[in-house]
Amino acid sequence: MVGKMKSEIKVEVTLDENRIPESLSWSAKDGGIDNAATKAVLMSVWDSKAKETLRIDLWTKDMPVDEMKMFFHQTLVAMSDTYLRATDDKKMTDTMKDFCEYFAEKNNLLKK
Repeated sequence: MVGKMKSEIKVEVTLDENRIPESLSWSAKDGGIDNAATKAVLMSVWDSKAKETLRIDLWTKDMPVDEMKMFFHQTLVAMSDTYLRATDDKKMTDTMKDFCEYFAEKNNLLKK
């Protein structure tokens, strides 16, 4: 019998005196990431017992708003792709992608 494998993803947060994130870093050794700096982390975890999503949304106080808008847009696009792979619901995925385009347009994120 083959033993079960484990993988760890770690997020480290440095807080200021008001408990506001000053710096964030993450590690995922299986992915070749070791203590890489980042400015924002959005994490969702499904609690199947309570049937609800638990979230951790963190960003550093020096995260520029324009980068936050790009981060959200790219996250929404990635969520649309994941939704399609998880559900095979092409019609709803197309609706989500339409919103992503709208979001990008309204936030002036479209490349010219």
